[in-house]
Amino acid sequence: MKLISICPSNTELVAYLGLTSSLIGIDNFSDWPEAINGLPRLGPDLSIDMDKLEKLQPDLVLASLSVPGMERNISEMEKRQIPYVIVPNPQTLQEVADCLLFVGRATNTDDKAHHLYERFTRILQTYDSLSLQVKTPKTLYWEWWAKPIFTPGAGNWLTEMSRLAGGLNIFEDHSEASVQTDWDDVKSRNPEVICIVWVGVQKKQVNPKVILKRPGWWQMNAIKNRQLYILDEPLFCRPSPRLLNGLARIGHFLHPDIYPQLNEHHDLLMNS
Repeated sequence: MKLISICPSNTELVAYLGLTSSLIGIDNFSDWPEAINGLPRLGPDLSIDMDKLEKLQPDLVLASLSVPGMERNISEMEKRQIPYVIVPNPQTLQEVADCLLFVGRATNTDDKAHHLYERFTRILQTYDSLSLQVKTPKTLYWEWWAKPIFTPGAGNWLTEMSRLAGGLNIFEDHSEASVQTDWDDVKSRNPEVICIVWVGVQKKQVNPKVILKRPGWWQMNAIKNRQLYILDEPLFCRPSPRLLNGLARIGHFLHPDIYPQLNEHHDLLMNS
């Protein structure tokens, strides 16, 4: 089956199902696994080059509606009668596992998908058990974007990840998935840990000195105690099984006496 993925999380789902060799084209932002690097790039996920996609004659395109604007890709594929499926947009970690089942059905890899689903669920149960050993959860501030500030609320997997890692998202009192706020609000909540995961920005491109220049931030407990982390955004912001690796990393940062350290080159789901 000739597959095309037009968003990074779908490309990663394909990789977990062992179908990377079936990919014949990808969006510009897909960057994992390394095996995809030589594939034709079809443009950014919000503006796919449909002429180029059509010429590749895929058997199936894995599309998404996770970001406003992606619907243009869908309407164009319908107009050209290009076969596609829309991978659901998960809000919880368990729903990410559900996406494995969805793509497994669409690509005739049901057995592999169910095996991964069960393993994924066991890993979540393990981290849930570890979180019960944490006597005092650490308060966490996640930053998705800087100007204006956006941070996840209760309706996002990062709040769930915080709990499983022995933490507490300081903005979980907001029910929505994404919260726009300001510096003063963040400072008043005075988190113990700050995690910077700017969407679409590589870790190496984030300058912590810029963050530390914010007015009054040196008064915050997280900064005083050197608990500012610049993290690999794909492990926290993309709805793929790699979120489990992000969970492992933040758990060890917060409570190294309880949560085991994950080797940087180890994948929790693939190598469990």
